[in-house]
This record gives sequence, C-alpha cells and structure tokens, in this order.
Amino acid sequence: MTQIISNFAEISTRYDAAFVDLWGCIHNGIRAHDAAVQAMQAYRAEGGIVVLVTNSPRPWDSVARQISDMGVPDDAWDAIATSGDSARAAMYHGIVGQKVWFMGESPRDDDFFKPLKIIDDPVDIQKVPLEHAEGIVCCGPFDPLADVDVNRPEFLYAKEKGLKLLCANPDIVVDRGDVREWCAGALAALYTEMGGESLYFGKPHPPIYDLARRRIAALGKSVSDGNIIAIGDGIRTDILGGLQEDMDTLFITGGLAAAETKTTVQPDPDALSDYLQSENMSATFSIGQLR
Repeated sequence: MTQIISNFAEISTRYDAAFVDLWGCIHNGIRAHDAAVQAMQAYRAEGGIVVLVTNSPRPWDSVARQISDMGVPDDAWDAIATSGDSARAAMYHGIVGQKVWFMGESPRDDDFFKPLKIIDDPVDIQKVPLEHAEGIVCCGPFDPLADVDVNRPEFLYAKEKGLKLLCANPDIVVDRGDVREWCAGALAALYTEMGGESLYFGKPHPPIYDLARRRIAALGKSVSDGNIIAIGDGIRTDILGGLQEDMDTLFITGGLAAAETKTTVQPDPDALSDYLQSENMSATFSIGQLR
C-alpha cells in the first residue's frame, strides 16, 4: 500500500538526498514545472541534496544547459547523473567496439560523442554505416514519432552479424508537452525481442545509480542508501530502480501514468492501487505532481 501525500515537504526531512527524475517530474519536455522547482529549492535550503538522475542520453553539462533554457534554475539541484554519461564511459571503454552504427537525432544527440576526459586511453570511436559496424550506439530513434518496427530490417541484419546494441536511454516513451515520443529503450526492447543483445546504462539498471552516488561523493558528502529517496513518474524505470537499490520511492502519478491512475490534482486511490497491482509494483509514497 502506497501513502498518498500532498507535498514533498511532508516527508523530505526523513532523507538526506533525493534522486529526482527530470522529464515528467521537473519539466514536461518544454518548460519547467514551477511547483517542482520550488519544492527542490526548499529541500536544498533545508540541507537536502538533489541529484537529477535522468535517462537523457546527453552529457550532464548539456542537460544542465537544456533545463536552464526550460526555466529550471541552478539552485534547484546539486548534481546531475545521466544515462548518457554512464553509457559514454562504457562506449569509450570499447564495450561495443571501435566502429559503431549510430542511431539518434542529429545534431541533437551529437554531444554523446564528445571526448570523455575521465577515461584513460579511450577507444577511438568511429561512426560508420551499419554494414561496417562492430556495434550499435542507440540514443533514440531517427524519428521519435515513427513506429519502432521500421527498424526491423536493420536490426535483423545487425542480429545476424552478432552486434551488441548500447542503449543510452532505457525509457520506452516520453511526453513532450502533449505529444508522446518513442525513446531508445523501445528500440533496445525490439532488438532484444528479435534475439539481439542490448546493453542498458540508465534507470532502472545499476550503473546510473553508481554514477549518482559518485556525484554525491564529489560534493564531499556521504549518504547511505537508506537516507536517499528516488522520485519519478516511470514505474518501470524510476520506481523499479529505486526499489532495486533498496531506496524509498515517491511515485509521481501525473506523468506517464496519469490516465491509468486517474490523476487530476491527485491520483484516484482505487485507480492507483489497481495500477500498482497490475504492474506488480509498489511505491513508498505517491503524489499527483512533484510539489
């Protein structure tokens, strides 16, 4: 049974740090949610640490610029951990080879291939056509509105060659304003379904949480997992990831699951219970929107 709360301040003093999702919680892909920003500012003013943990395939500094343009001020967060940075480290260690076929939107996703200075002797990554590739780097679909099945011919060829797919964003979908878009996770799921091997580095998988903990350590802080709360609207990413890391969770029901939980201002308790049961999931707390 999840506890429905009215605002984060009701429970915030229980935690020294929060791992907070971005898309669907802090912004909607176009502009910031003012109430969420104010909640994080208030939490930080009380000494809480806010690490924005996002399945964005971008480097953290690129995300910082992006959310600033959306209206998220620097004083609403302490650090950013992206699936992109976690995946980039793996790529530059050669996990999918040197010659890679890139899936994503240019120029939006080009920052993924920026040099990563924390890696000693990085692999010299080269983007090549699929027929010359040793692996696949997937930041997302070429067209986020197109059905992912359009990629089946290329994936069949890649699977027969034994190529691994590095998934830089495990999210299946996101809502950009009122428009739902496919993400890299949908492509990775299709490739796996077809018999290919997909490698994941964002939520709910461990590498991004390890990176988030390192972000806290870089601040000169030490926080145990029991004093961290994971906040997000993705039941199979944010909430599952938090559970797997033995953290308490705050489920934002007014994001991806707004229809299923009948969320207006707050979720309908019965609909929320039915949804969590259908997903075979639980959340420590739930709220309509982060505020």
